This record gives sequence, structure tokens and C-alpha cells, in this order.
Amino acid sequence: MSDRSPSQPRPQAAPHRSGFACFVGRPNAGKSTLTNALVGTKVAITSSRPQTTRHTVRGIVHRPDAQLVLVDTPGLHKPRTLLGERLNDVVRTTWAEVDVIGFCLPADQKLGPGDRFIAGELAKAGKTPKVAVVTKTDLVDSKQLAEQLIAVDRLGRELGLDWAEIVPVSAVAGQQVSLLADLLVPLLPEGPPLYPEGDLTDEPEQVMVAELIREAALEGVRDELPHSIAVVVEEMIPREGRPESKPLLDIHANLYIERPSQKGIVIGPKGARLKDVGMKSRKHIEALLGTPVFLDLHVKVAKDWQRDPRQLRKLGF
Repeated sequence: MSDRSPSQPRPQAAPHRSGFACFVGRPNAGKSTLTNALVGTKVAITSSRPQTTRHTVRGIVHRPDAQLVLVDTPGLHKPRTLLGERLNDVVRTTWAEVDVIGFCLPADQKLGPGDRFIAGELAKAGKTPKVAVVTKTDLVDSKQLAEQLIAVDRLGRELGLDWAEIVPVSAVAGQQVSLLADLLVPLLPEGPPLYPEGDLTDEPEQVMVAELIREAALEGVRDELPHSIAVVVEEMIPREGRPESKPLLDIHANLYIERPSQKGIVIGPKGARLKDVGMKSRKHIEALLGTPVFLDLHVKVAKDWQRDPRQLRKLGF
């Protein structure tokens, strides 16, 4: 029973906000892991090696008061290949279109030239609010964290960057992740939700499936193949003649590498590594799509694809 009399006005509800945020930072600064922690499910490819995010993966955070759409960009870096230049263009285009930018700086690494380069670029990014997010706080003690927070504040002042907030978080330990969302939301414009409730990403399913396969393939070959793997899902089709209660989705995908010598590394002795890639990625794909999957993987050579405009286009970059 409410104790408010009928004549009392109802308290004014805060306006709903919705908009886009993106995380930037040098490669491996924890951007994808943070996106996944905020959304609460695995939408962005995460890997312990730099430069694994190639597509703009959007994670969608649904809240009663807001909808925060996260755009996960590749790490900005000094480009050495045509692919590198294209990735940097993707980053800058994204910055121009979002409502707030989160700059990720790992707590366990001193600020370096890469961070300064990105901060300098950010300083040119107009009036878009910028939040400094100090990531991986679970890897340092409180003294190191305090030093990093002071260094980040100083970096902003030196470059004329006015941080809207400086927030320490650990996506892995789940510390301060919801606080970060609380701080990002007021920086979004007022407006209705941009996506239906329940959507977690607007990536086409084929792109996400390709990313999950690629992630599993990279995990298997930690140091032998830096970024020479691209994955293209050729088709995803329901298996014919299956009863409705027992559906099966056939997924045919090609893993492209740059040189014939890399083929053996990806396939492994007697095909063991490729089989492992299939098992690991199938688990994630089935969780993502909510249906049993048959995964058919083939390894192909696309010579020097990172430097060839025609092949880059064919592989979706």
C-alpha cells in the first residue's frame, strides 16, 4: 500500500539515455575483456596477444535507465602494413561517431610512447567526452595503482585532455565494472533504446562465429603465428531431415594463413591442433547460437594477405 496521497505529484523519473561508447587503447590494453564484462557475455574476441580485434563488435548493455552500445575497435598503433592502416582508419572513424570514448590503460604497465600517441590523437577528437579507464587493477597493489592514476591524470593535463572521469577497474575480477557503466551513462544523450531488449550485439552471426574460431586458432599457436590467421565462414545451414526437437547447424569455415609453411602449425601433428580448435570454438558457438553445431574447418593459404588490397577485401577487411 502506498503512503502517498492521490493529490501528491509522482516523482519525476530520470530521462532514458542511449548512445554509443567505444574503448580505445594500445593493443592488449583490456578493451575486449572489458566489453564482455559490461555486457555480461562473450561478444568480443579476447586473446592474450595484441591486435586480435579486427571487426567493430558492438556489445549492448541494457539497463532500466539507459542503453549503452559498446563499439570495440582494433588497437590504434603505428601501422606497418596496409591492414594496419585500414585498422587505424576504422578507429578514427569510430571516434567521430560515438558519444563517449573510454581510453584503456593497463595498471600493470608504465605509460609508454604508444599511450602518448593515442592520447595525442584523442586530444584532437573534438568535444567527445573522454573517460580514462585504468584496467587490470587485479595485477597491482594499491601503491602501484595510485601511481598509475596520478600518471594518467598528469598525461591528460600535459596534452590538454580533460578527462570526464578516471576509473580503475578489473574486468577479470569484476571490480568497479558496474561503476564504470554508472559513470558512462550520464555522458550519453537522452533517447529511447536503439536496440530491442535481449539483443547483445548487432554483429551478423557469421562474423561472430568466425571470430570465435579465430580466437581458438590463435590460442593454439601462441608464439608461432602472430596475426597470420583470418577466418571466413562460407555457410551456415540447418542439417536437412533432422526432427525439430534435434536440430543441427552445419558450419563450413576456412582458416586462411599467409604461407604454406604455416599450414602444419595450424593443423598440428595428425590434425590434433585443428581438431582442438574445432572442439573449443564449437562450445562457444553453440552457447552463442543456442543450437548444436557441426563444424567443418579447412586451412587454406592466401599468400601475404595482410599486404594485398584484393585479398583484404575478400577476407572482409
